[in-house]
Amino acid sequence: MSKPTIGFIGLGLMGGAMVGRLQDQGYALTVVANRTRTYVDQAIARGASEVTTAKDVAAASDIVMLCMDTSVNVEARMRGAEGVIAGLKPGAVVVDFGTSLPGSTRTLGDEVAAAGGHYLDAPLGRTPAHAVDGLLNIMCAGDQAAFDKVQPVLKELGENVFHLGALGSGHTIKLLNNFFGMTVANAMCEVFAMADVMGVERQSVYDVIAAGPLKSGMMDFVKGYAVDSDPNQLAFAIKNAAKDVGYYSQMASDAGVDSIMSKCALSALNDARDSGRGDDMVSQMVDFYADRFKG
Repeated sequence: MSKPTIGFIGLGLMGGAMVGRLQDQGYALTVVANRTRTYVDQAIARGASEVTTAKDVAAASDIVMLCMDTSVNVEARMRGAEGVIAGLKPGAVVVDFGTSLPGSTRTLGDEVAAAGGHYLDAPLGRTPAHAVDGLLNIMCAGDQAAFDKVQPVLKELGENVFHLGALGSGHTIKLLNNFFGMTVANAMCEVFAMADVMGVERQSVYDVIAAGPLKSGMMDFVKGYAVDSDPNQLAFAIKNAAKDVGYYSQMASDAGVDSIMSKCALSALNDARDSGRGDDMVSQMVDFYADRFKG
């Protein structure tokens, strides 16, 4: 059986690694440039076709994949005279790998369905390094038949490929996951900064907490910077964390509820981003708290 043709939009660090993996597995790719050309040029050098619009990507593809940073940018690539929906083949499947708002995802799903296609949300876990080897975690949701159709391709990209139910469920679970993770990370960053204020060693604080039930991977990631000066054990930028926790808060508001726990983490992340720390890693929030405590 011949492999489906794939269009890919959003060749940043993660998207570029995913495209490379798909090319390793023999898939024909059509790509379009977005912000930078680094990974687009690499894909073209390996045989990918470049077009100039998202519509052209869709017209050339059985499966259209997007790896964008925000719902606004996903919507911009999907809609309009030069958008994916305008060029969609009948029966084609669109897969959104980004972390998007579930409400936006469901609305786009209706628009894709009206055009004769299927829309799946499939946010990602793990890192670009995992993508290179096809070891991502993929949280997919949407029509079961559409998922079954693209599952073999997703398994080329992911070690763990989940089908989580109705459209939007993947993005919902990703936001739940990231809210929890970023709240824990911020609490641990403040713990280390408070240890400085109280005159106890950060290493001692870690040793005691790590000996009990609060020990976690996230705690170790934060300790990697707070104690060991390595910010890249948690390679996730503050600006991205602020976006994801903000999306979680927006999701709650859209559902008619007021999130209590997200307020503190979101306020701190937004303040850190707005004060010029946006490109720092989340574990470096310990510096933000330490500076605040100094007055």
